[in-house]
Amino acid sequence: MPLHAGAVVTLPEAAAHHATRVLRLSPGDAVAVFNGDGTAWRGTLTTLRPTVAVRLDAQGPAEPAPRCPITLVQALASGDKMDWVVQKATELGVSAIVPLAARRSVLKLAGARADKRVAHWRNVAIAACEQSGRNRVPEIADIVSLEAWLAHAHGGWVLSPEGGDALRDKPAPAGALSVLVGPESGWDADELARMALRGIEPVRLGPRVLRTETAGLAALAAVQALWGDF
Repeated sequence: MPLHAGAVVTLPEAAAHHATRVLRLSPGDAVAVFNGDGTAWRGTLTTLRPTVAVRLDAQGPAEPAPRCPITLVQALASGDKMDWVVQKATELGVSAIVPLAARRSVLKLAGARADKRVAHWRNVAIAACEQSGRNRVPEIADIVSLEAWLAHAHGGWVLSPEGGDALRDKPAPAGALSVLVGPESGWDADELARMALRGIEPVRLGPRVLRTETAGLAALAAVQALWGDF
């Protein structure tokens, strides 16, 4: 929603819970709010009941756009690994996350279950922004197949322990960068061949084989250190 000085905004349920139950704020306390577009506002908590409301006082500085916008294309992982990836990738400054249904993905989601899980991941990203002081909420896309994603792909990297250049030997990305991470059992040969046809290049992260929930985060940190905002 658009924000302006003097406006009184009602916090959504999750943010209200964080303000009252976690931070233990009271009316009159100073707070900062954001709507995800990179701008924060300084405000004052006005009421706790029946809703938690904040009066906006002044606009804060805009969060700079990322120097190297990164899209993490993460194959669906089992258990709570996706929550971990979304949370930590948000903290590391990812611009977007695409949950991808790879052929060997253990986690299978479709229909209402998929919609519910994506909504959950979007809330995880918002919470991670609140925790880390980030004002730009990364886009969490709907779950897609590799074929559907490749139809609109224009290059990128696929993390591969078997071959390709070491990440440190890659030239600086010319613009936005997509990084693909496979599922627990890895990509199959046909998927890798399809990626190659779309200009997706294999990249190694050293001599060790990293877990699916570790590899993408390691790549994000490395790219941020080499060409981003670290």
